[in-house]
Amino acid sequence: MEIGIYTFAERTPDAATGHLVSAEQRLADLLEEMELADQLGLDVFGVGEHHRPDYVVSSPAVVLAAGAARTKRIRLTSAVSVLSSDDPVRVFQDFATLDLLSKGRAEIMAGRGSFIESFPLFGFDLDDYDELFVEKLELLLKLRENEKVEWSGAHRAAIRGRSVYPRPVQDPLPVWVAVGGTPQSVVRAATLGLPMALAIIGGEPERFKPMVDLYREAAKRAGHDPATLPVSINSHGYIADTSRQASDEAYPPYLEVMGRIGRERGWSPPTRAKFEAERSKRGALLVGDPQEVIDKILYEHELFAHQRFLMQMSVGTMPHPKIMHSIELLGTVVAPAVRKALGVASPAVQPEPAASAERAETAGAQAR
Repeated sequence: MEIGIYTFAERTPDAATGHLVSAEQRLADLLEEMELADQLGLDVFGVGEHHRPDYVVSSPAVVLAAGAARTKRIRLTSAVSVLSSDDPVRVFQDFATLDLLSKGRAEIMAGRGSFIESFPLFGFDLDDYDELFVEKLELLLKLRENEKVEWSGAHRAAIRGRSVYPRPVQDPLPVWVAVGGTPQSVVRAATLGLPMALAIIGGEPERFKPMVDLYREAAKRAGHDPATLPVSINSHGYIADTSRQASDEAYPPYLEVMGRIGRERGWSPPTRAKFEAERSKRGALLVGDPQEVIDKILYEHELFAHQRFLMQMSVGTMPHPKIMHSIELLGTVVAPAVRKALGVASPAVQPEPAASAERAETAGAQAR
């Protein structure tokens, strides 16, 4: 199993201190997180796209390209690219360029996004929400299949025999479809023969097993071998030295973010009791000490037999040293134990430069 991290690069006041880092500092911290994840042998780092004041990344490919210059082996993916409100030609060109810069480590995770700000920003009608995604995903797949493209649709000017450059190192450039649990999205990904990233951020993971089963059944009906189509489970999480420490550190920023989004969307606000229930083995949050997180990843693997797990550590703003220590625990304790339990070889971990090793140790000491 591949194990990695994804982030929305949140930038909100610290729930404990009220301190707000600059956008410049948040991006500097993000690059350090990528670098440490790579050094510790984690497999994937994902960066999401948002167009809101509480997140600092609107162009994942640009940030991932900066990360490519500071990493050597970790795969670099959007998480997600809001394809519905973007131009598939530019998305393909950006990630093909990232693939060249990273020597074949780029991926696109295409989705419709969890927020709607990009639609009016780029002049799209929310009434076309689903149609936009279907049409643009079709074009994106044509672009990766052929250098010269013939295509027409309802929401973009036609392309008549035009060639699109640059071409990526990988052929084909990996494209995942991110879904939130709707059967139509699951069947679409399966029918197209694309890997599926399933977000489980609340409720009992076992409730999502029918979705993964549907994905594999639909892929088989469409003539694809399900064994060749990986599934990723993407969830909120955070790791500390003890279970109580993890809970106490993760809950305040979680409450701030989920409470704020809940007010926007009419959800009930989270409570500590609900948060603790979600931390249990049968809940969606992977927040705890290393052994608790190991156990939950393995429990979910029993349910889904998935090939990738990505953790969103920073649901709300947390001090950078604490996130670095959480990454350290994921890379040095959790990932090796999960791989060993599943009979998967761990990747060769590159020696840390002295400065990076010192930084990681400082982060760990401060977090503790």
